[in-house]
Amino acid sequence: MASTNHGTIGDHDTTKPLRTAAMVVGAVFLLVGVLGFIPGVTTEYDTLVFAGHESEALLLGVFQVSILHNIVHLLFGLAGLALARTASGARTYLVGGGVVYLVLWVYGLLVSERSSANFVPVNTADDWLHFVLGVGMIALGVVLGKRAADTTTRV
Repeated sequence: MASTNHGTIGDHDTTKPLRTAAMVVGAVFLLVGVLGFIPGVTTEYDTLVFAGHESEALLLGVFQVSILHNIVHLLFGLAGLALARTASGARTYLVGGGVVYLVLWVYGLLVSERSSANFVPVNTADDWLHFVLGVGMIALGVVLGKRAADTTTRV
């Protein structure tokens, strides 16, 4: 007989690692979004603008940010926490979010840092972080999603 565990919360929840991963990733994005608004954690804070490459604000002195960039991190974090409630939502968040970050990586490689098209904005450090995030999120979603599917469909 097949298990009746469909990704709901419970004592024998085999989807917990998948949902936990999405929750942790979402929480990290929330934290990053908040930190982007804190002077000192974000250097050159006085240059923070809503959007555009003119922002010289650097989260942790490395990653170029703007108000829009920080808001995107906050929204992405909230989405992760909301979608982490179910296995399918968690997998969608991790894999879909990973794809979004790989697209951002390619975008960052193709768009000049001083171009008006760099409205988020991103610098080289952001580009490579986006690559690592994309690959990591997709890997988490696929591997943990497969494990959850395997253990919930066993006879």
